[in-house]
Amino acid sequence: MAEHRRGANLPSIGGFNRTVVLDAVRRSPDGLSRVELASRTGLSAQTVSNVTRFLIEAGMIVESGTVVAGRGKPRTILRLEPGSRYAVGVHVDPAVVTYVLLDLAGTVVASSTTSTPTADDPSEVVRTIGSAVDGLIADAGVDVDGVLGVGIASPGPIDVDAGIVVDPPFLPRWRDVPLRDALAEATGYPVLLEKDVTAAAVGEMFLAGESSARNFAFVYFGTGFGVGLVVDHEPVRGVGSNAGDAGHIMVDQRSLAGTPDGSGSRGEVGAAVAPDRLVRIARDRGVALSGGGDPAGVVSSDGAVDAVNRAWDELAEAIVAGDEAAITLAAEAGTVMGDAAVVIVNLLDIDRVVFGGPFWSRIASAALPAARAAIVGSPLLVPKHAVDVVESDRGADVAAVGAACLVLDAALSPRASGLLIRR
Repeated sequence: MAEHRRGANLPSIGGFNRTVVLDAVRRSPDGLSRVELASRTGLSAQTVSNVTRFLIEAGMIVESGTVVAGRGKPRTILRLEPGSRYAVGVHVDPAVVTYVLLDLAGTVVASSTTSTPTADDPSEVVRTIGSAVDGLIADAGVDVDGVLGVGIASPGPIDVDAGIVVDPPFLPRWRDVPLRDALAEATGYPVLLEKDVTAAAVGEMFLAGESSARNFAFVYFGTGFGVGLVVDHEPVRGVGSNAGDAGHIMVDQRSLAGTPDGSGSRGEVGAAVAPDRLVRIARDRGVALSGGGDPAGVVSSDGAVDAVNRAWDELAEAIVAGDEAAITLAAEAGTVMGDAAVVIVNLLDIDRVVFGGPFWSRIASAALPAARAAIVGSPLLVPKHAVDVVESDRGADVAAVGAACLVLDAALSPRASGLLIRR
């Protein structure tokens, strides 16, 4: 049985107790009785009764049938009401901005994309994103009063305290964009800002429910390479909330460098597996790609998805079609990323590595087995316990989903200092 956070029977922290109960119900798809809730949370029967009454009146949980358990009257089962609350997730990528709407159970009920606006005019950025958020909610037909807030996943570096996107390397002209507060003012919703790799890790942890690993690394492969970390069920953010820049880890890139004699075999993983570089290698090896691989600009002047993304889609199609050159390249990239992940596994002594991200999902069929073999078979691997290497099932929208989960996590996960997000 999964571990559950323990509550406290003090009226002054009723908000905390509500999240303790709500979190326990959320993690139990089959529902829980009040007796089971008291046992799992450590709360008294009276506290559970008071809390569940509040949550039922708020529409967040519902009574759903009864179950007979021994002598006495049947116990009423309580389940989460997914459609009672929603959260919006926004992922700012150098090519596109992705928007998702999640219900209380973390299910995606609507999604959309827009081209990434340049930040020459920050107000235009806010207008574009704000309008897309409002349109997403309106098109989904949900009650705006049921939306808990908006989470934004952005490339780093970010200034979380100030709510500013500072100066992402792949987003030229995005410097000191005050996205959080401006978007909150534009939409009327609370807004949370998080680094994309951390948002992805939070989403993975939140949506895993009772199967959530206590410690894991989320290897994020997008326009850049990063690692989101969870230790003891808590995301590792660092002093400035910019933890996760792992692109400078040195790895053996001999196969990708095309130097079997070993010259130039060491390099930074971020540069070695950069999507534009892999596109060029694929073309050199005879994979039929129509898109370009110019790293000079990930976004064209009109904000359209650039040639690298189109070529990456074609690389994915070639893998599915059985193109040996494409499959081999994806496997080599997976091996390099797996070698980098070994450093993280050794450093933190973790037992789970999750691969995901916008560019990962399209090469995963060939890259994941290679990454798994590189990790579990590495002669440099220090931990003697088993290491589980898996792919996230959140797909290419993992960062946007994770951003929405930031909002749900703030509302549903028990923290002594946190209450439900309120408008």
